[in-house]
Amino acid sequence: MPPEIAKPRPKYLALHQIRLPLAGYASILHRVSGAGLFLMLPLLIWLLQLSLEPTADGAAMFSAVMGNLLVKLILLGLLWAFLHHFCMGIRILLIDVQIGVEKQQAHSSAMAVMVVSLALTLILGLKLLGAY
Repeated sequence: MPPEIAKPRPKYLALHQIRLPLAGYASILHRVSGAGLFLMLPLLIWLLQLSLEPTADGAAMFSAVMGNLLVKLILLGLLWAFLHHFCMGIRILLIDVQIGVEKQQAHSSAMAVMVVSLALTLILGLKLLGAY
């Protein structure tokens, strides 16, 4: 029986050649959404402060800021980040208690996280953009 020849280890990591499962992409997006929420927290606190201003000038400034399309798009992104982070957090808690750890269950739950977070973002985003 001939000895097995070991493949040489790669000298660099080719990220474009790695094929992650859906759960891997969901996990990466969980980290990205958490970082985005953390970094945008000053903006959210400032908007909250503007919305709570007791004067008419504060309300007018809040209306002017919220009327800006760029601000609405940023808030839409933050809305998705929050919803994805929340749904993925529930998935991770379930995995921590050994629910959904099988390969097919993990794929299904990752798909559910993606679909639910995007559907809720669409519904609430339409409200944010003034569609209804």
